[in-house]
Amino acid sequence: MEFPKTMRAYNPKLKRHTIHKVRLVSKGRSRSMAIGNRKHERSLLGHGGKRAGEKTVKKQGKRQTIILECTESGYKQFRTIGTRTKKKLEFTGGS
Repeated sequence: MEFPKTMRAYNPKLKRHTIHKVRLVSKGRSRSMAIGNRKHERSLLGHGGKRAGEKTVKKQGKRQTIILECTESGYKQFRTIGTRTKKKLEFTGGS
């Protein structure tokens, strides 16, 4: 999916539309003590065996989130692009 590198968007700090730089949100560092990681580590212990009732789930596409950074004030805001998509965002020329 193609998306512009710069775009005009509303800046609530300046209370007007300004040009924003667009970039993709990157995943942060995972926390080793988060509940999901602890559950996963526990499931890896032992022999496992056959678990009843577990079914394979069809994966949905990820939601693409972008960061809009104002070129004048440096104000950053997040925006979700459309609905769930399986395609990567590809940044092309300006607006």
